[in-house]
Amino acid sequence: MNTDIQKVRNIGISAHIDSGKTTLTERILFMTRRIHRIHEVRGKDGVGATMDSMELEKERGITIASAATYCQWGDHEVNIIDTPGHVDFTIEVERALRVLDGAILVLCAVGGVQSQSITVDQQMKRYRVPCIAFVNKCDRSGADPFRVITQLREKLHHNAVALQIPIGQEAGFEGVIDLISMKAVYFDGDYGDAVRIEAIPADLLDLAREKRDILIDAATMFSDELTEAVLEETEITERLLMSAVRTGTLKREITPVLMGSAYKNKGIQTLLDAVTHFLPSPMDVSNIAMDIDDPEKQIILSGKADDPLVALAFKLEDGHYGQLSYIRLYQGMLKKGDVAVNMRNRQKIKVGRIVRMHADQMEDVERISAGYIGAFFGIDCSSGDTFAAPGLNLSMTSMFVPEPVISLAIKPVNLQSEKNMAKALSRFTKEDPTFRAFTNEETNETIISGMGELHLEIYLERMKREYQSDIISGEPRVAYRETISARSEFDYTHKKQTGGSGQYGRISGYLEPAPDQDFIFENKVTGGSIPTQFIPACEKGFKACLEKGPYMKYPVTGIKVVINDGASHTVDSSDIAFQAAARGSFQQGYVKASPILLEPIMKVVVETPGEFQGNVMGSMNQRRGIIIGAHDVGYTTVIEARVPLAEMFGYATVLRSLTQGKAQFTMEFDAYKQVPKSVLDKLREKEEKKAKTGS
Repeated sequence: MNTDIQKVRNIGISAHIDSGKTTLTERILFMTRRIHRIHEVRGKDGVGATMDSMELEKERGITIASAATYCQWGDHEVNIIDTPGHVDFTIEVERALRVLDGAILVLCAVGGVQSQSITVDQQMKRYRVPCIAFVNKCDRSGADPFRVITQLREKLHHNAVALQIPIGQEAGFEGVIDLISMKAVYFDGDYGDAVRIEAIPADLLDLAREKRDILIDAATMFSDELTEAVLEETEITERLLMSAVRTGTLKREITPVLMGSAYKNKGIQTLLDAVTHFLPSPMDVSNIAMDIDDPEKQIILSGKADDPLVALAFKLEDGHYGQLSYIRLYQGMLKKGDVAVNMRNRQKIKVGRIVRMHADQMEDVERISAGYIGAFFGIDCSSGDTFAAPGLNLSMTSMFVPEPVISLAIKPVNLQSEKNMAKALSRFTKEDPTFRAFTNEETNETIISGMGELHLEIYLERMKREYQSDIISGEPRVAYRETISARSEFDYTHKKQTGGSGQYGRISGYLEPAPDQDFIFENKVTGGSIPTQFIPACEKGFKACLEKGPYMKYPVTGIKVVINDGASHTVDSSDIAFQAAARGSFQQGYVKASPILLEPIMKVVVETPGEFQGNVMGSMNQRRGIIIGAHDVGYTTVIEARVPLAEMFGYATVLRSLTQGKAQFTMEFDAYKQVPKSVLDKLREKEEKKAKTGS
């Protein structure tokens, strides 16, 4: 373990699906001698990429769970997390970026900035992660790295600056010109591991000078010394230029762009150099914890190994030896036998075995210090828990968890499967905060919810393989919501007189729509017509009604409740009476407030060969989709649309048959919109049928 924390880099590799993230990680591991044979993601050798250790990942050629590893480059230690590209596994990207200091944004030289690149970029912004961009697949036909740089500026608003230009185009791609050292770099040998540095070819000298001037111009914003050198026309040294680019990158005000082809082993070494030169060490990043007693107070963590421990558990896995918890240390040191406190439940834990991960293999270590990523065994905790030294009262902010958009009813075939299913669900819901499971009390069905069809499909497959649980799944259910579209008054009195003390509470006020909000409660009662101590009971009563709306029995959103009058009784009024009055008021007002049903609308992006454009657009229109736009990228047409989730089930199969298997699509949640009347009538019919058959 490197003792100089300045020489440590914690980085993530993230990008759109099929941009070459896992292939790039594989090449980095090979170049740093972490592995001695290169395996392909969809390799013929049946091994699959090192970082795709799950059977399903190897079969499908996709990354499902983020994997951690580390390697040595020169005198620097690089901890890497390879993340999935599919939006269904977005939580894996969220939790990786939450604990990383820097990132490599991989972009395809043909596809450029694609839909998922935009999502990943937003996640980087959320956690203020500095990044460098790597334009991959420069050897493919239609590759145009400079168009990708323009897209980085226009679509993602990055101040993207090329540090390299390619030597040769498409199939003729041979190497890169380094604009900082003004040298041509070639990657020879079967695996590109013999780096040859030569003078810049004469035909590329003018372009190199022009691009270097652009680079210097951008870097002068971050260095007075460099500005002076430019104005005085003195020599601009490599050290000066690199220092200015590093400053701009750490502030997220410059995005250095490098080029290469991971598959052809070109440009990997220069990318690793850029990681060590431009991305931050743990000491360059300011990490903040909250004081639990005073949440407004923020504490900046020192990042020093000799200060008290503060660590964050960011990912859980159930391994052969019990629960494996991945942790990132922000301060202090964790040794075998140490005692730490889980700040969520104040439980003291004793650390037994500490390991460092290399994909699915692990190495036992005696200790981990601040700035490192490691894992420990057998400690019961949840994703997002903070561990601190006894006596500290600090908590790290957790990560952003998106809400699930799709549900599925599942039923085990026999008793053994039921037991195994319960074990699997308990594990998966703990590991993945975007995967939920609950029992519907009315139908007694087990319902699982997630981020998309693929997300749920993978979990069902894992239940079958890892837990031998045979399961029948029902049709997917859409997470509909209901809301109101007009203002309505209510005035409701709850009266119950039986032997002994009765119940009495009257509430008056109005309901009105509150778009983009879940629920707002406002108290405008004056003169004590409802005593202050009963106001929380009123709010609790209204909140209880949101779980199942009176209109179509779906959760209620976008509603504002204002209470402005009421009445109480000195003996018969109580919390229970006012909660009941609130429920009655809600029912009374809701019916008159023109309730409507909302459905989730997805942002769908299809990439298809140009000849199938008409077919794909037609299929979108049939699905009540609204096409936002279409543009050509090389030989591919990218179509962007907004389509209701209810219409997207099974679309992958339809798209494959429409385009001879050549198209792919991504989808992510966009917004909730009102359901058209014709669809609403069909939904009503369906619900009535269900009610009659009792299923």
